[in-house]
Amino acid sequence: MFEITLIAMGKCKERFYLDAAAEYAKRLGGYCRFTLMELPECRLPENPAPADIQAGLEREAEQILSKLPRNAWFCVFTPEGKTLSSEAFAQKLADVKNSGKSGACFLIGSSFGMAQRVKDRADFRLSMGPMTFPHHLARIMVLEQLYRAESIQAGSKYHK
Repeated sequence: MFEITLIAMGKCKERFYLDAAAEYAKRLGGYCRFTLMELPECRLPENPAPADIQAGLEREAEQILSKLPRNAWFCVFTPEGKTLSSEAFAQKLADVKNSGKSGACFLIGSSFGMAQRVKDRADFRLSMGPMTFPHHLARIMVLEQLYRAESIQAGSKYHK
């Protein structure tokens, strides 16, 4: 069975986000093995200097790169990435499945983004559009789109 991993920087504490994430994780379980992995964000000073931010992103990069599943296609969510419709995203995921990869791994970075070397390691850069979203809401949006992509591939009526 295909495996999908979502790596999210930062711990989600709000009950409504946790409930929504659990619901989509449960739904995804009908299509694939799904894992949500939360990694801690690096603590930074109140008003961090650019050097502090870069050092924090590099520490996070070590964590992220060490957790990537073997032989998984790796996609990062980043503002400079490509925007896709839900149908195009479903096709991209289907193409990955047909490529011989054992799984796909998606990354939502921390509030300061992610280190350039993580972006460089990615097989694909995806954007959620030009708007800015809270990271916990972005997590739910990604989970919903993963479920929608699987539903589209299965021909279910979820996607209209």
